[in-house]
Amino acid sequence: MTVSTPHTPRTALICGPYLSGKSSLMEALLAEAGALQRHGSGGLTLADASPEAKAHGMSTEMNVATADYLGESWTFIDCPGSVDLMQETRSALAAVDIAVVVVEPEADKAVSLASYLRLLEDADVPHIVFINKFDKKNVELRGLMEAFQGASSKPLVLREIPIRDGEDVTGHVDLVSERAFHWEENKASSLMAMPKTVLEREAEARTEMVEHLADFDDGLLEKLLEDVQPSTDEIYANLAKDLSTNLVVPVFFGSAAQGHGVRRLMKALRHESPDVRVTAARQGIAGDKTHVKIFKTVHAGHAGKVSIGRVLSGSIASGDLLNGERPAGLNRLFGKKMDAVQTAEAGDVIGFTKLDGVSTGDLLTADGRSPDTGIGAAMPPLYALAIHTANRGDDVKLPDNLKKVIEEDPSLSADFDELSGEQVLRGQGDMHLRLCLERLQNRSGLQVESAPPTVAFRETIRKKVDKRVRHKKQSGGHGEFGEVHIAVGPRARGDGFQFNDAIHGGVVPKQFIPAVQYGVEEAMAKGPLGFPVVDVEVTLQDGKFHSVDSSEMAFRKAGSQAMRDCLTDAGPVLLEPINRVNILVPEAFLASIQKIVLGRRGQIFGFETREGWDGWSDVACQMPAVEMQDLITEIRSVTMGVGQFEASFDHLQEIALKEYERITGGKAE
Repeated sequence: MTVSTPHTPRTALICGPYLSGKSSLMEALLAEAGALQRHGSGGLTLADASPEAKAHGMSTEMNVATADYLGESWTFIDCPGSVDLMQETRSALAAVDIAVVVVEPEADKAVSLASYLRLLEDADVPHIVFINKFDKKNVELRGLMEAFQGASSKPLVLREIPIRDGEDVTGHVDLVSERAFHWEENKASSLMAMPKTVLEREAEARTEMVEHLADFDDGLLEKLLEDVQPSTDEIYANLAKDLSTNLVVPVFFGSAAQGHGVRRLMKALRHESPDVRVTAARQGIAGDKTHVKIFKTVHAGHAGKVSIGRVLSGSIASGDLLNGERPAGLNRLFGKKMDAVQTAEAGDVIGFTKLDGVSTGDLLTADGRSPDTGIGAAMPPLYALAIHTANRGDDVKLPDNLKKVIEEDPSLSADFDELSGEQVLRGQGDMHLRLCLERLQNRSGLQVESAPPTVAFRETIRKKVDKRVRHKKQSGGHGEFGEVHIAVGPRARGDGFQFNDAIHGGVVPKQFIPAVQYGVEEAMAKGPLGFPVVDVEVTLQDGKFHSVDSSEMAFRKAGSQAMRDCLTDAGPVLLEPINRVNILVPEAFLASIQKIVLGRRGQIFGFETREGWDGWSDVACQMPAVEMQDLITEIRSVTMGVGQFEASFDHLQEIALKEYERITGGKAE
């Protein structure tokens, strides 16, 4: 192969569905580079060192390792496959030159594969598909390619075909070089003579590959039309060009656990991956000015805060400023291990210590002025829990420790609900939030308990009522006196609260009228049914005052009591929040989604094709907020984990008290 390759440090993302073998592939690639001893199959890997990963037997966070391969620096970023942890993959997109999407050799995995391929397409990141575990018996490549093609809007270009011995796959034929290789367990494949049994299939598959490339190259197309075979170097050049410009998706296969096909994949990465200049240009960065994209934040014990970033352009040396801060150190990463370095050039992935003002997603420069690329933005929350420490004495420790965990994962957030008095943790699903709470306990010793958050029910009234209330108190010296006559009536849903001053003749002095309104609003904070009152109009019609005993406090108390009396007699009704929801799923699962929506008292308004996603639907509906606590769990359970939804508050709707008690298990006051 004579194709020249760039020599700037390059970075590859390893991503894909849960249990596809991503961590095993990362380890196999590092072993191919001589940076790690081959481990064989089974067991936890370099990428599963955290207590949470060990407890669950899976990757729970992004892992980064840099190694040298044939004199070139390579960084691999392995991201977890759980749908709850997709933010890790999203955050890495702005830092990588290429992605390897790992998938199992099963046609029904196309549904899960689609989410990753569309994510990479939207971010314009060049990508390769690696079909892992290909040493399974009865793997049928043609059917897989057909199924997987439906998951991609780019043409999948098969780069090799299998050599079989009965039902077993024992090697592969490279379709470009037309050389055959026999797989050796955890060793480099050995060159072998092309078996006669694959000659016909090899010629057919190679022609298909070249025809795909000719779709994007007129010169190559002309040769095909004239029955002129392009040279091997020409094919390699077209593959590199088309991959770099994200026109095609090469497909390789093998077994990461056995080391099969790993060297071939590594060679393709080395010769065909674009370099960091292409990655920078994709984000609008050009020239020699230093730009560093932070794609991960970790709190590493004694090392403190570590901001992991990629130098997209320029260079940085120890002591240089980034966004006005001076990193305490620059470190090359290999899993949890950090090795100090003095300089970093364009392409390097570096762990910067103690950049306190820097967050994941920031693009850093020496002067601190940088554009927002928008790549890897935080995913909106889909699931929430109300949390509190098991030991109330630990409450003061929770905010700072929770902040550190959230800082590591932009798709986590927390806020304090003033009305319910709850600290609410939000994320992507039950597993996501459980991992967050486990990290809190493992790192700080805090035991945190959780429960579904309180839904923001409200109440309003049905009819008009007026009341006259006198507040009078005498206990020696100045007393308290204030009398008000208010009329209370309902407003249209969503119109909110309105207070009218209809006082004439100064029967209530102007300085006391704001106190009456304050008392009214105070009573509205908790109505007769136990919830905040909305959509009412209150008119102060009359009143009396005493020249000595009247005060703001007296009129506040009179206004509050008058409002409570009115609300009790005005036909209070309970309101529940209704959300506008868009459920995004493959069309094959629409029947199941309809059952879910209707079973949760939802109303479907229509089905549309999801924009830019062939074979996917956008189901528009409305659903009570109280029914949505575990909605994402049920959607994922019927869509092989790929379904999503978007939700926002729409309106308040009346609900019968018996229905409220049925769905909440509680009683209104």
